[in-house]
Amino acid sequence: MKFLKTNFLLLIVTAFLLQSCAVQPSRTQSSIKWTKEKANKWYAKQGWLAGANFIPSTAINQLEMWQAASFDTATINRELGLAESIGMNTMRVYLHDLLWDQDSTGFVKRMNTFLEITQRHKIKPMFVLFDSCWDPFPKLGTQRSPTPFVHNSGWVQSPGYEALKDSTQYPRLERYVKGVVRNFRNDKRVLAWDVWNEPDNTNNSSYGKRELPNKVQYVFPLLKKTFEWSRSVNPSQPLTSGVWLGDWSSPEKMKEIDKLQLEESDIITFHNYDSSEEFEKRIKWLQPLGRPVICTEYMARGNRSTFQGSMPIAKKYNVGVYNWGLVDGKTQTKMPWDSWDKKYTGEPVIWFHEIFHTDGRPYRHEEIVLIKKLTSDAKATK
Repeated sequence: MKFLKTNFLLLIVTAFLLQSCAVQPSRTQSSIKWTKEKANKWYAKQGWLAGANFIPSTAINQLEMWQAASFDTATINRELGLAESIGMNTMRVYLHDLLWDQDSTGFVKRMNTFLEITQRHKIKPMFVLFDSCWDPFPKLGTQRSPTPFVHNSGWVQSPGYEALKDSTQYPRLERYVKGVVRNFRNDKRVLAWDVWNEPDNTNNSSYGKRELPNKVQYVFPLLKKTFEWSRSVNPSQPLTSGVWLGDWSSPEKMKEIDKLQLEESDIITFHNYDSSEEFEKRIKWLQPLGRPVICTEYMARGNRSTFQGSMPIAKKYNVGVYNWGLVDGKTQTKMPWDSWDKKYTGEPVIWFHEIFHTDGRPYRHEEIVLIKKLTSDAKATK
C-alpha cells in the first residue's frame, strides 16, 4: 500500500510539472522575432500613430537632454503639451550609451520621469538605442554651444568612433542595451524600441572625413547583436530599425544591412524626406512584407517633403508617421542640410524642419490645421 501511495504521488507531481512546461513559454520561445499576426494585432490596438522626433528646444543633443544637470522637465512638459494640442500621440526619442555608464540608476530614474510626463500628455514614445548620425566623438559633461545657423551642429553618434572600433567595449554596450530595455520591457507607456537609427550612415556631407574607415563593417555585426541583446530580455514592445536609403522593392536590390534590418524587425520602419510620390512608392515597396509599416522620419520642406504631401498618404495606408522636429531650438534643424557646406547668416526663407517657434507659435498655421484634422479624424474612427 505504501508503494502504491508513493507511485501515485509521483504521478501527480510528474503530471503537474508536464502541464507547467506546456503552458509556460520558454525563454527561447519568447525571445524570437514576433510573428506577423502578433505584430499586426499589436498595431491594431495603437490607433493611427502620428508624432515627431523629439528633443526639447533647450538641448543640442541626446546627452544634454538626459544628463542630470540639463534634464529640463519644465521645457519637456511644455513642448509635449504643444504636441498633444495638435493631436500627436507618440514621440521618437533618442537615448545614448554613455548615459548608462555615467549613472545608470539616475538615467533610469530620469527616463521614468520622462514617461510620467509623456503619459500626462497621452503620448507613447518610441526609444532609439543607437544612432550612426552626425558627430562620431561624443563626450559626457557640458555640451558645446550650437554653431550659428548650422543644422544639427551638436548631435552625437552612439556608439561613437572609439567604441565602435573597439570590440572590448561591446560588453559595455550590451549592458546598456539590456539594462535599458529590461527596466522598461513591460512598461505600457513605451511604444517600441528602435534599436539603431540609420546604421550605415557615414555622414559624408558633415563628418565624413573623420568617420571610422569601413564603418559599416563594424556596424553590421553589432546591429545584429543589438537585436539579440534587446530580445534576450523579452520586451513586451516590438523592435525595429528603419531602412532609409536605396531600393527596397525586392531583396535582390537591397543592401545587406537593409535585409538585416527588415529581417530582424518586428514592425517595419523607414525614412523618407522626398516628394509625396516617392513616399507612397516606398510604402508600397514595404507593404508586401505583411507587417505594420511606420515612417519614423519625414518632412523636410526644402526637399519637397511636407505635411500636406505625405501625411494624408500615410493616413490612407494606415502608416504611422514621425516628422523630424517639434520646437525650434538648439538643434537648429530649421536650417537646411546644406548649411554644413553653404554659409548662412540668418534664418532660412523656408524652415527645413520643426513645427513651432520656441515661444509656442506655429511656424505655419495651415500645417497645424491639417495635423489637427488628420489626428482628430483618426480618433473619431478608432
